[in-house]
Amino acid sequence: MQTLTIENELQHGLNAKDISLAVKEELHALPIIDIHTHLFQPSLGSLGLWGIDELITYHYLEAELFRSSSITPAGYWSLTKTQQADLIWQTLFVDNPPVSEATRGVIAVLSAFGLPTASATLKEARQFFAAQTLESHIENVFKLAGISEAVMTNDPLDPAEAPQWTNALPHKQFHAVMRLDRILNKLPEHEAALQASGYQVDKNLSGQSIAEVRRFLDHWTKKMNPVYMACSLPDTFQYPENSTRATLLREAVLPACRDLGIPMSIMVGVRYQVNPAIKLAGDGVGKADLRAVETLAREFPDNRFLISVLSRENQHELCVYARKFANLMPFGCWWFLNNPSIVEEMTRERIEMLGTSFIPQHSDARVLEQVIYKWRNTRRTLAPILANTYATLAEDGRPVSREDIRQDVTRLFRTNFESFCKLKTS
Repeated sequence: MQTLTIENELQHGLNAKDISLAVKEELHALPIIDIHTHLFQPSLGSLGLWGIDELITYHYLEAELFRSSSITPAGYWSLTKTQQADLIWQTLFVDNPPVSEATRGVIAVLSAFGLPTASATLKEARQFFAAQTLESHIENVFKLAGISEAVMTNDPLDPAEAPQWTNALPHKQFHAVMRLDRILNKLPEHEAALQASGYQVDKNLSGQSIAEVRRFLDHWTKKMNPVYMACSLPDTFQYPENSTRATLLREAVLPACRDLGIPMSIMVGVRYQVNPAIKLAGDGVGKADLRAVETLAREFPDNRFLISVLSRENQHELCVYARKFANLMPFGCWWFLNNPSIVEEMTRERIEMLGTSFIPQHSDARVLEQVIYKWRNTRRTLAPILANTYATLAEDGRPVSREDIRQDVTRLFRTNFESFCKLKTS
């Protein structure tokens, strides 16, 4: 790329063309922290998903398959992983141009590795991924994605994951998060697992249940060293309310977060399993009542909340609340919002209302290689938004330098998260 002269920047600021170039260069150069993923560090065993068959059978593509194929969900689930991937490839990539966001992302990944994007089969891609070793592959993927670190999602009540933490080794490119969905949303179903682990917790929260949940959180904080706790919540979430979830939040989880000095991430707006036949792809979206967020922010001023809401209709309201409460940090364009047209709208709105005091995006990647296309898309979508913001500022009389742009890009994609979570990163 053309390099801009420092002398011209300092004397006159950048013109619109140079602003656009500088934004692209700074976005490309910055090693981003991916603050929310479903990836796993290698020492957590085989939990991490990677490779072409996992990419192709990602649940977004499964949902598309059922719209473009005559196969039934039951018929699909009876296939092996390889057969599922072959069917999706044939249907969505061979028989139809891959123009959706999810299918186009797979094309971008294949292209990044120099693999054929219009092949009739997945043979060459499978051979390529089979030849990779995980540690070096992670390093290469992160480099291609332009990220330095990824924040995981770690569930201490997941029977497949919990045992892996016994001998888990820290990894400089991965940070843990303690996910609390099973405790907050489904305690009756996981009461026995808590008791089997030595915690005297019952679904009615009687006796020492609250103290025992708190002991559980303290124990796993020491084991995981999470950068925040997190829970995905339905569109019907209310606070305050007379519920197990509200009681646990008020008396155990939020006091623990406060005392341990880590934020709580609340992701609101899921309608679980609107179509259970398609499994993970079957969740939907609903507009939430964000007065619950207002109440939490006001009643727990010593707590910090990372907030993401799933409904497009809730985004403006969240910005308003973030202007009122400094302990709220809006982040990301989550799930069905992660499409360029909606990302553009949301990011413009946030900049106009919050300046650069938010976190624009996370990948939410479930398969390792997805970070390549997700962060490529983010940079491509945000570059013209930021460039237009700075060009308008310059038109209104404030010259813009490359250092201004670098400072803001770094704040948006690194230091807002580092400061809010009090995190020391590489």
